[in-house]
Amino acid sequence: MNTYVLPFEEIDKAAISIAGGKGANLGELCKIEGISVPDGFCVTTAAFKRVIGTPAMSELVDRLSLLKMDDRHLIREISGAIREEIRAIAIPAEIIEEIGEYISRLGEQAAYAVRSSATAEDLPTASFAGQQDTFLSIVGKDAIMQHVSRCWASLFTERAVMYRMQNGFDHRKVYLSVVVQKMVFPRAAGILFTADPVTGNRKVSSIDAGFGLGEALVSGLVNADTYKVRDGRIIGKQVQAEQVLTDEQILRLEEIGRIIEAHFGRPQDIEWCLADDSFYIVQSRPITTLFPIPEVNDQANHVYVSVGHQQMMTDPLKPLGLSLRQLTAARPMNTAGGRQFVDVTVNLSSAAGRESLLKVMGGHDPLMKDALVTIIERGFIKLAPDEGQRPAVGAAAQGEIDPGLVGELIRNSEQAIEALKQRMQTALGPAVFELILEDIPHFKKTIFDPRTMKVIMAGIDAYTWINEKMQEWLGEKNVADVLSQSAPNNVTSEMGLDLLNVADAIRPYPEVIGYLEQVKEEDFFDELSKLKGGREARDAIQGYLDRYGMRCAGEIDITKPRWSERPATLVPLLLANVRNF
Repeated sequence: MNTYVLPFEEIDKAAISIAGGKGANLGELCKIEGISVPDGFCVTTAAFKRVIGTPAMSELVDRLSLLKMDDRHLIREISGAIREEIRAIAIPAEIIEEIGEYISRLGEQAAYAVRSSATAEDLPTASFAGQQDTFLSIVGKDAIMQHVSRCWASLFTERAVMYRMQNGFDHRKVYLSVVVQKMVFPRAAGILFTADPVTGNRKVSSIDAGFGLGEALVSGLVNADTYKVRDGRIIGKQVQAEQVLTDEQILRLEEIGRIIEAHFGRPQDIEWCLADDSFYIVQSRPITTLFPIPEVNDQANHVYVSVGHQQMMTDPLKPLGLSLRQLTAARPMNTAGGRQFVDVTVNLSSAAGRESLLKVMGGHDPLMKDALVTIIERGFIKLAPDEGQRPAVGAAAQGEIDPGLVGELIRNSEQAIEALKQRMQTALGPAVFELILEDIPHFKKTIFDPRTMKVIMAGIDAYTWINEKMQEWLGEKNVADVLSQSAPNNVTSEMGLDLLNVADAIRPYPEVIGYLEQVKEEDFFDELSKLKGGREARDAIQGYLDRYGMRCAGEIDITKPRWSERPATLVPLLLANVRNF
């Protein structure tokens, strides 16, 4: 038996598929002690499916699902036809009867808000705020039925259709519930963000408040007071004329927000209203504009350094890439937004740790160093009372280093790789993954040999010293940048120079150059060999791939296609070298 209507008390956050995002959150809010939610119910998605489950509707939605963002004219035409079709369908008697029963319980003469609640709405990654319609102060069963139908139709407004397309939601898999909720006619209303939406600070609540109903404020029709609260203290006010909320009310509302945030486990965007000195919550959803942060078990301040940015890679990693990075990292990695971060809070908690960390960062990422200096100057991380010391990321005790150690470390690494290659050649299926997992401890022992860190720090020290002294003595900047390009075993430089050699092999052959300018497919080697100079070009490119084919842009993500898998990605670089050098 279908349930077409459910009261808020019978709905929780797991009920998105039947109550939509807004309805599920309202049901969950009702379960939080001390939170007041106006009475109401949801006309479930079962009712929506019953109404739109006609052959004509299915055909129209299927046609809409085939369109692209550029098909604006057809989107407007078909979505308009769908809305007309929905409004023309008579609501089945059993649905009308169930809705009528609940209205009778709550009061037939009361005014209600009739609000759309889609299954793709108020989600952690997409809010869909304002994409479907809301109607206020609706009185009487007939009027409510009419506006329920209008809410259903609003799932197919042009703006809602375009928004779903932009966010990758299938029109055929998004359904609509309708929230019917008793109106509260407040003295004031507004929005409470439990994290500052401008700065992203999770410890600062931001409150927008205006007199009367909140719809005008939400839609931007009126200016609002803005209050900022941190740790139970008002730290900022922007008042338009007369202050809407008293200081006591501001702090009480902020406390309510923190209770709701703790219940849902993430920062919230909360719609509230104030009537008879009581706060009522009419909606709460996740703030989707905040960049995610690593999860921690305390409320202390933390500072994270992005591993990807230090590798000149700003794209998020795919799950497999993150998993392998976690297994092979020298220290625990914090993950957020598909990226990995090192928590340097402990390093910043001691004077020695700060000095060491800033030295390391200054050697290879001056912008990151500047950011850390700013954080220190603001007192974001306090020095520990005992001044306990812990080496910073990349820090190591220095001493005399035999230059021959570099060669020894390289040979050890090459031998380990070769031994693994031999073992991998005989492994098949799941055995490949078992072998990788078995080898990871050996891999880490080789890569994170303490002597390796000494060599790296010696290089950073030399690099920094040369730059400082050359600028001091001769006024020349970044001399070490040039010198390091010719240092032995600098694979990045060698890789670039070898690519120039490949360009030299191609340069004498105009036919090859013309052919490569049109290349898009990965099997371009087949036709290349037929051209004058094609064999020479093919052998040069293949030789490069034999040596560097395991490399690629953003290569710390193991899921990124390697050059050996997509050699065509090298072609633009080769052609640029042919033209420019």
